[in-house]
Amino acid sequence: MNSPTDHADAGIETIKWLDFMDNTDERGRLTAVESGITVPFPIRRVFYVHQVQPGEDRGGHAHRDTDQVLTALGGSLELVVSDARRHRRIRLDHPGKGLYLPRMVWVRMYDFSPGCAFLVFASTHYERSRSIRTWAEYLLERGVAFFVEPVPADLEPSFNTQ
Repeated sequence: MNSPTDHADAGIETIKWLDFMDNTDERGRLTAVESGITVPFPIRRVFYVHQVQPGEDRGGHAHRDTDQVLTALGGSLELVVSDARRHRRIRLDHPGKGLYLPRMVWVRMYDFSPGCAFLVFASTHYERSRSIRTWAEYLLERGVAFFVEPVPADLEPSFNTQ
């Protein structure tokens, strides 16, 4: 498997779907995720998000040096990702697939279905100071000299699992 990007100029073109290992039979489905095999980096942190209140957003930041893989365990959610020059809307709704998000990609998550839960595999341990929390700071760190509007919520879907 290809290794994750190691430079800050990675854009949204490096976002990709990953297929997890599935074992399905009459008893149900087992989905396996392995560090360095199905996830293209050593996993240092795993967390999940659930019980998001209706109308609330998550994310709204970028990570300077953390690559992530996101997967919907149940339900669905929408993501808008940006590299400050391009935006893409993505629907996360398949527990057998992971979405690879490289470092320095801005992400906002919204439109969570009732009961939605999603899991995140991260390449680093959490340290808030390594994340960028405002759009203006993100633009500066990406070297965008002109003002770009924040990621639009009504962007058409362009990168779904189907």
